[in-house]
Amino acid sequence: MNWFVILPLLFFLVVIFYVGFWANKYVKSSNSFIQEYFLGGRQLGGFVLAMTMMATYGSASSFIGGPGVAYARGLGWVLLSMAQLATGYFVLMVLGKKFAIMAREYEAVTLTDFLRARYQSKTVVILSALSIIVFLFSAMAAQWVGGARLIESLTGLPYTTALFIFAISVLIYVIIGGFRAVALTDAVQGVIMFAGTAILLIATIIAGGGIPNIMADLVGENPNLVSPFGAEQDLTPLYVSSFWILVGVGVIGLPQITVRAMSYKDSKSMHRAIIIGTIVIGFIMLGMHLIGVFARPVIPGIEVGDSVMPTLTLTVLPPLIAGVVLAAPMAAIMSTVDSLLILVSSAITKDIYLNYLNPNATQSQIKKVSLSVTSIIGILVILFALSPPDFLIWLNLFSFGGLESVFIWPVVFGLYWSKGNKYGAITSMLVGMSSYILFDRLAPNALGMHTVVLPILLSLISYVLVSFMTQQKS
Repeated sequence: MNWFVILPLLFFLVVIFYVGFWANKYVKSSNSFIQEYFLGGRQLGGFVLAMTMMATYGSASSFIGGPGVAYARGLGWVLLSMAQLATGYFVLMVLGKKFAIMAREYEAVTLTDFLRARYQSKTVVILSALSIIVFLFSAMAAQWVGGARLIESLTGLPYTTALFIFAISVLIYVIIGGFRAVALTDAVQGVIMFAGTAILLIATIIAGGGIPNIMADLVGENPNLVSPFGAEQDLTPLYVSSFWILVGVGVIGLPQITVRAMSYKDSKSMHRAIIIGTIVIGFIMLGMHLIGVFARPVIPGIEVGDSVMPTLTLTVLPPLIAGVVLAAPMAAIMSTVDSLLILVSSAITKDIYLNYLNPNATQSQIKKVSLSVTSIIGILVILFALSPPDFLIWLNLFSFGGLESVFIWPVVFGLYWSKGNKYGAITSMLVGMSSYILFDRLAPNALGMHTVVLPILLSLISYVLVSFMTQQKS
């Protein structure tokens, strides 16, 4: 156990806990526990909005899983990953002011709140809540695994012990501080992620003897590592292009991202967030995936992809700086898992308990249920994460695709198409969810595209057709 590496991480955790306790005073003093705990009182500025979107999106798959896959597949995976460049731009430009205005008008705290007010349908609410719980559960498990892997590689502790340390740390500050704590810690974590990426990229290039030497080593090992088609020549143009839907345009349908688009305080904050978010996401995604490829000549022979980034950091940096840099993936993981945790908690508390089980619940009852639900979800995810997959990125991408297939068209058409109705939304959600799970199980990457493309297309067709067919009834 290298204490010079661990001390910066411990300091980072202390800062995070301090933010959680500081944010707790807003939770205690707020007139509306729901608005404050789940949405931070809709008071996010441009910088915090950009950072919380980036930190929520840039997760364990970006900082641990992504570099691991890039290590195995080469520069083709870097090209594919850059579909994420315009993520923040797409979300805030498409949803924009209209989504924030309608959310305030409906007093919506969650995406499901918005859909309930727009479509006036109990079925839409239940489908939304179930989709969020099912798909975000797998995403949370991926983050839990990533955090545990990181602590395991740094300390030498058994995986199970590392998992419990990570999970308890996150649960404490989320339960205490709610959304405001999540957003503010995301801002701190986003800065750490940006700085950590820059430091590690420079150190890796120096350790590899410069970019020309690294490229020569890659070509010498396998020329396909520097081609756009990947080491196995399996990254076809169609497959790579389909990622512009999965991690580009489709991100509009991710509830953990859309909820940020209803939490900013004014249009100036939104415009600033678009610029800052695009720059920061672009740099981090390019930097981390390049690091994964450049690591191949520096630390050859790595078999477990998720260990590439921690191993490289400990190899090319002095211990104290390594600890600072490794706070970046820890920040990425914690910032994503805290957002997912608060979102699943809100789906159960706000969308199911408060809407249907106890509509007249007092502030005290809501608070107790919220904190209990958050704790129970955290414990269940820990149990699920006890048997981790080899590459956690696939668990994360499965979650992304499922949520996008369910939500993208009910959200977009709900905002911009007055003829869209609850029958179209229900059909679209059912078709999107069922077809995505079927394709993922039976015919992944059908027609050479990522699995998400056909379910999104089918859910689009079903939304439009059913909405037109039920105009009279609607």
